[in-house]
Amino acid sequence: MKWTSLNDLREKYLSFFESKGHLRLPSFPLIPQGDKSLLLINSGMAPMKKFFTGEVEPPRRRVTTCQKCIRTPDIDRVGITARHGTYFEMLGNFSFGDYFKREAIHWSWEFLTQTLEIPADLLYPSVYEHDDEAFAIWRDEIGVPENHIKKLGKADNFWEHGTGPCGPCSEIYFDRGIKYGCGSPDCGPGCDCDRFMEIWNNVFTQFDNDGNGNYTELEQKNIDTGMGLERLACVMQGVDNMFEVDSIRRILDRVCEISGKTYGADVKNDISIRVITDHMRGATFMICDGVTPSNEGRGYVLRRILRRAARHGKLLGITHEFLSDLLTTVIEENVAGYPELGVKADYIRKVISIEEERFNATIDAGLSILSDMIRTSLKDGVSSISGEEAFKLYDTFGFPLDLTREIAQESGLSIDEDTFATLMTQQRQRARAARANISGWSEAATSALEGLPKTCFTGYTELKSTAKVIAILADGEAVDSVSEGDCTVILDRTPFYGEGGGQVGDSGSIYRDGALLSVTDTKKTDGIFMHLCTVAEGIISVGDEVTADISDMKRAAIMRNHSACHLLQAALRRVLGTHVEQAGSYVDENRVRFDFSHYEAVTAEQLAAVEALVNANILVDNEITTVETDIETARGMGAMALFGEKYGDTVRVVKMGEFSCELCGGTHAGSTGQLGLFKITSESSVAAGVRRIEGTTGLGVLELMAEKDALIAKTARELKVNNPADIANRASHLNAELAEARREIDSLNSALAAAKAQSVENSAIEVGTVRLIVADMGASTMDIARSLADTLKAKDPTNVIVLAINNGGKINFIASCGATAVKAGAHAGNLLREVSAITGGKGGGRPDSATSGGKDPAKIGEALAAAEGILKGMLK
Repeated sequence: MKWTSLNDLREKYLSFFESKGHLRLPSFPLIPQGDKSLLLINSGMAPMKKFFTGEVEPPRRRVTTCQKCIRTPDIDRVGITARHGTYFEMLGNFSFGDYFKREAIHWSWEFLTQTLEIPADLLYPSVYEHDDEAFAIWRDEIGVPENHIKKLGKADNFWEHGTGPCGPCSEIYFDRGIKYGCGSPDCGPGCDCDRFMEIWNNVFTQFDNDGNGNYTELEQKNIDTGMGLERLACVMQGVDNMFEVDSIRRILDRVCEISGKTYGADVKNDISIRVITDHMRGATFMICDGVTPSNEGRGYVLRRILRRAARHGKLLGITHEFLSDLLTTVIEENVAGYPELGVKADYIRKVISIEEERFNATIDAGLSILSDMIRTSLKDGVSSISGEEAFKLYDTFGFPLDLTREIAQESGLSIDEDTFATLMTQQRQRARAARANISGWSEAATSALEGLPKTCFTGYTELKSTAKVIAILADGEAVDSVSEGDCTVILDRTPFYGEGGGQVGDSGSIYRDGALLSVTDTKKTDGIFMHLCTVAEGIISVGDEVTADISDMKRAAIMRNHSACHLLQAALRRVLGTHVEQAGSYVDENRVRFDFSHYEAVTAEQLAAVEALVNANILVDNEITTVETDIETARGMGAMALFGEKYGDTVRVVKMGEFSCELCGGTHAGSTGQLGLFKITSESSVAAGVRRIEGTTGLGVLELMAEKDALIAKTARELKVNNPADIANRASHLNAELAEARREIDSLNSALAAAKAQSVENSAIEVGTVRLIVADMGASTMDIARSLADTLKAKDPTNVIVLAINNGGKINFIASCGATAVKAGAHAGNLLREVSAITGGKGGGRPDSATSGGKDPAKIGEALAAAEGILKGMLK
């Protein structure tokens, strides 16, 4: 048994099973694809479920993988113990109706005892107590003594999850030695002590459970093997836990180097070091696989572990942003097995840097408020923090509930999580209500669509088609004919594209002799195309033979913009990096809007490069080709798919030369040259980690040029220049004049403040060891009041200044505290919070400077008079 690195163990395992006829597949992404039952991949077999169920044909009957996994149920225990972690890798060999128990058992033993040379006498197989077949294979074929084979019950050695496929397990335990044991004479595999470590689990899926305790043999029996890579590395390296494994230990050592701490010297520091080590491993792989920090779903899991790591950095005394520095070590230790980490390193670093920067910008304020909450609870003898307070920390400062809980628990407090959950539900319901009820369809109208055949779409090749009316809806009901007003018409075949895939529906007309419908939009649901119409002439009835004729000018513009959308995505991936993934799109006759994953604003230089790349591919006039095929063939062609989207048996590939290849059901131009030109009109942020670019093509570019020419001409007139080329020079002169005017105003404000300062200062009163100055400034400006407050604060560090302004009914308060006053306990923000509340306002700020608003001018005097008492209560 020879010491083996974690990376070498991964390769040895995969190579071994390749030699046994298995197809080596790369790890599936952590984001489940086509499986909404999981938030994140949490086991080696999770991405294989569709192969086990027969829903999808596996690429081969024998497969082996090393799968990245994330599990977070025990996240609160991560760091506290050395056993728990959120990120791990699962080695697996799988058989889909091919080999079964005999081969699985023989190969597991061969790999452990021959490839890894683990002494056979240190290995103890276990079997399900009624699985005589597996027991016989271990005893009679492998040669394991009976006293080394442990029979365990259903709870330990039978895998099932509700109804469906299930079966017995056979695990292999490694004996770590007496020193890890409990001393019990019954100590053996399955004992709760640390002596016998399970390192291999063969699941024999051979039964179907009907849910009533009845088990029938499966026609196709499967093998699902799971083995934790980190756990196996512990055995091969002779270490106690995963944090001591070579590649993970080097990450841990880097945390120690950054923090200046020594691992093993202090229990609390060790917890923080382990938290950072584990969470950075998980965060790195999650970001690489397309997860971005957010307040929901898997994005929340990522935000939670990044912010937990950042906070534990502060507990170690790290005062600067450090997670992106630690990333270098994480990638170095894992890139051999996952080369995509190197490709996406810059993007991962940017995501982590921005998230840590955002958290640092709010954590101090949030921690200060949370500390106040904890102090108040302890002072009042309350054992918990209210759900409302916890929700405020989450909603305002981005504090995950878990972080608030963890900090509160350190002071012996709990959180009212029921109220927090209620507030979260209410927030989601408000958002859902805003999105709801947009279709306006009645139940009767919806039921009228049931039983109708799917519409045959002819619009890829035709702009005009003959068709038959098979249903008409009017006023929310199915009708036989319509002669006026609005209606929805369903045809057996149509060239009208139904809104979908980000592309708007077509418009045009449906007609026959003596009757005409104007089609304003086209929708589709479950393969049925619905034409939203207005009767322009005559009567249309169910059964009529009609002509469906789309607006060809509008369709051509839509196709140009849709094709530009594909070129835009390809260009963004080349300029910004392959981390760019589509997050949404919208295409109509006027514009293309494309949302994509990217964690910072796209620079002007990058936008120019993207635009130039798109136009270069327009000018070469590549043919735009389409082909229908199966999903695996499409992926082999290099076709890009929407991440996590579930596709049918047949997909449509749209290809534009060698530059762009995507799965798409929309309509497109015949060649890139038909787009004319492409112009980016805007770039903006949609959400954290998601950017948006809008643009236009063809005639839209000409319209844009005309609009800008008109704007330039109007600007020239307003600036009173005859030649538009002189606009910039004239604007520069105006800016210089404005800057000079502002300097004069600032000088006058300072002079007014200085003149006012003496008279205001004469009203100062002694409050303990500080001087309080309050004044009603009437209709003064905020600039003058600020200047006055700064002047008075600079004159005497014991001064506390509170000024009120009532400018046209708009009330503002300004407070300033000198350095000595702050040390004595004065706090400008807290002072104004109470002062402004008397007038019905609110606000606050820093200890030395704050502003707030008010509502009731009649109470300004009362508010200023209250400042003395409020200040007294603050002073030490």
